[in-house]
Amino acid sequence: MPLTIDQINAAPPAEFVALLDGTYEHSPWIAERAAPGRPFATLAQLRQALIAVVRGASLDEQLGLIRAHPELAGKAMVAKALTAESTNEQGRAGLTDCTPEEFARLQQLNADYNAKFGFPFILAVRGPRGQGLGRHEIIATFARRLGHPVDVEREECLRNIHRIAEIRLNDKFGVSPERGNRVWDWSEQLAQHSDPGFAERGELTVTYLTDAHRACARQLAQWMRQDCGFDEVRIDAVGNVVGVYHGQDRTAPRLLTGSHFDTVRNGGKYDGRLGILVPMAAVAELHRAGRRLPFGIEVVGFAEEEGQRYKATFLGSSALVGQFDPAWLDQLDADGVTMRAAMQHAGLCPDDIPALARDPANYLGFVEVHIEQGPVLAELDLPLGVVTSINGSVRFLGEVTGLASHAGTTPMGRRRDAALAVAELALFVERRAAAVPDVVGTVGIVEVPAGSINVVPGRCRFSLDLRATTDAARDACLHDVRTELAAICQRRGVTATLDETMRAAAAPSDAAWQARWERAVAALGLPVHRLPSGAGHDAMKLHEVMPQAMLFVRGLNAGISHNPLEASTNEDIELSVCAFAHLLEQLATESLESRA
Repeated sequence: MPLTIDQINAAPPAEFVALLDGTYEHSPWIAERAAPGRPFATLAQLRQALIAVVRGASLDEQLGLIRAHPELAGKAMVAKALTAESTNEQGRAGLTDCTPEEFARLQQLNADYNAKFGFPFILAVRGPRGQGLGRHEIIATFARRLGHPVDVEREECLRNIHRIAEIRLNDKFGVSPERGNRVWDWSEQLAQHSDPGFAERGELTVTYLTDAHRACARQLAQWMRQDCGFDEVRIDAVGNVVGVYHGQDRTAPRLLTGSHFDTVRNGGKYDGRLGILVPMAAVAELHRAGRRLPFGIEVVGFAEEEGQRYKATFLGSSALVGQFDPAWLDQLDADGVTMRAAMQHAGLCPDDIPALARDPANYLGFVEVHIEQGPVLAELDLPLGVVTSINGSVRFLGEVTGLASHAGTTPMGRRRDAALAVAELALFVERRAAAVPDVVGTVGIVEVPAGSINVVPGRCRFSLDLRATTDAARDACLHDVRTELAAICQRRGVTATLDETMRAAAAPSDAAWQARWERAVAALGLPVHRLPSGAGHDAMKLHEVMPQAMLFVRGLNAGISHNPLEASTNEDIELSVCAFAHLLEQLATESLESRA
């Protein structure tokens, strides 16, 4: 019979430890130290209590925990001396069926890893979905992590141990994160669509209004209609996918939510998309239960946020707040295609974009679920975090023009090198941003058009991205960067242009909406952690016309994002769906109380 929380809470300490035996490999001390923290209200709270014990343990104890685990496809597996849990996990990952070449590769990796770190490589081989990783993925992860510094890898091992324990606890309690699985599967299916040139390499890239982008829009619309029970679904004039689930009163104000489904080049599967799929899963639950709330729910898959194809960004959310600039329609992409032509090719009518502006009076507010895109939650071993504010940001595309000349005949003191001018600016941006807390600056693109190995660069294109928790700090950094660029140009005899492509004001979360997210997280039995967002989000645009607040979901691989390693687990996603559903219930209760 599956365990229950009541059973765990009522058990004497020794029985409590026995019931959790095998959760952490050969380490009953973890359950022993967690026992006094009872009663636990939820399984999530129990998991966090066990994690807290490990976090509070000494370095020697943490290393002992890591060393209590067997090598992957190691001697213990060969000798059939693994615990039942490890046998099941390594078997489900296919490690018992390795080819001779794969087995030899794993043995060499085990030897190299132990020689470098002094402890065995730990990987939750059942993976983020709980079904098991493939041997190729396991070997690739093993080889990649071999390059980590020792302290980084030790923490990564502990995080994987907690994931192993999480899956084992679910097995003990007979729990399956079905909503998390659903969203995880949707993410995988949506990632099958990728732009040409990237799809062939197995990379995910979806830029505005390409065939892959339009396929994503159609897929989202289909799921909204067929799988989730939305009452109205449409693709609007800017390419947003809009789904409406009516409330008990169709005229009542709606909750607006969503995020973007375009990606950066060779990006991840969750950035933006999680914020569409999580509320879709919540609506599907309401529809399956035949429930209508006192308010409607409008989920928007924003067509563009990343600024990858055209200079403008936040095209989808800008349209909803009435700030879509008609001048954007004449911008050209790298192939010389105007935005207007791309829209017309996609069957959209640019003339209808002004009508997309929403009346804030018809909405309760805007909430957005998003993968964190950073390491904070991962380092704290927390699945969810409540966003306090979104950093103000500004982006530019620039170009420095010097003089292309022969690399062999032009003396160093007479060069007008455009690339070195940009390099000098990039180093200044790094120094200036690092000098002030919570300011970041990035020169992410440096390109020498038609560059040659024996030619002094005469032109260099570059990007500039500045962000800060306040607009004042951001603008002060920008002022200094502009001043330095002018000085560099004068000193090097070059000229520069700097074209602003995006500016977004800092967006502090609305206090009432932030509190709702906090209550939702606390109701799950999780610690409430508050943090700012250094990345830009569609919530920044909606902030200009209605109250907004965001919920962050932990990312795997130290929270990396805009990268193929971007990932999340079915369990963390499940918790985000539960938090979203709890927020809906809060709103429903508030609505009923206001009527009383």
